[in-house]
Amino acid sequence: MRNGGRMAELVFFAVPTESDKTLLVWELSSGPTAEDLHHSLFTVFSQFGLLYSVRVFPNAAVARPGFYAIIKFYSARDAHRAQKACHGKHLFQNSPVKVRLGMRHKAVQHQCLALNSSQCQELANYYFGFNGWSKRIIKLQDLSDLEERENEDAAVPFQKQSLKFFCALEVVLPFFECRSPGVGMAEEPLEKLEEGPLSFLMKKKTTQKLAIQKAVSDAFQKLVIVVLESGKIAVEYRPCEEITDARTEEELQDLIQISYFSWKQDGQGEEECLSDLSFEEDEFKPPELD
Repeated sequence: MRNGGRMAELVFFAVPTESDKTLLVWELSSGPTAEDLHHSLFTVFSQFGLLYSVRVFPNAAVARPGFYAIIKFYSARDAHRAQKACHGKHLFQNSPVKVRLGMRHKAVQHQCLALNSSQCQELANYYFGFNGWSKRIIKLQDLSDLEERENEDAAVPFQKQSLKFFCALEVVLPFFECRSPGVGMAEEPLEKLEEGPLSFLMKKKTTQKLAIQKAVSDAFQKLVIVVLESGKIAVEYRPCEEITDARTEEELQDLIQISYFSWKQDGQGEEECLSDLSFEEDEFKPPELD
């Protein structure tokens, strides 16, 4: 992409699978443990840009003892700079390492996978700054209807019921005067009536938080970061990106329209405090090696 004669790079809120964002690092010493190598590699390569993943593997049995690593950047430009700066250098060991960009497989079509909410926020913090964006809850609705189900049919086993929450929100980028709406729905099964009120409350909060996280991820999928050669950034809003979950949006379209229209009409949308709903999010597992 060119802007005023200068090259610009597009950074998506998606799992980086492109070969020009992937580095292969080998000739790693067999002395340190894989965990120590992971830490050393992360320390060195994160100086060039935000990393999606660092994975360390032992060499094949037919090769000499040692390790190799696969490192994924969100930015191809950062990956190129890291490759040029680190190839043939000793870095953190006595012998030089070899670094090369991933091999191109034009015939292979990678599925575009959305980042989870934690990774979206990490990417947003890196490019926009911690104060450069915020999320605003529009609606957090309980769709469980547990009491109605019990009244309608007392014979329905409790273990087949579930908690279900819908969330509509928007990610706000005030500096770029940009707003991106997102929706998410989460459902958790209720297995036993004897779980107790505390367990029920914790599961309810977990389901609420998961719905919010899915809505945050959905909102970010519609944003594209445009990084200019000068280092300055812009934001592009693309509501019809392929990585959006079209099936979910279709199912929730009525709720979205009602919630969003009502919120705009009332002029509301205060920031909702979610500190009591927070919990650690599972680390996203990168795809296996091809």
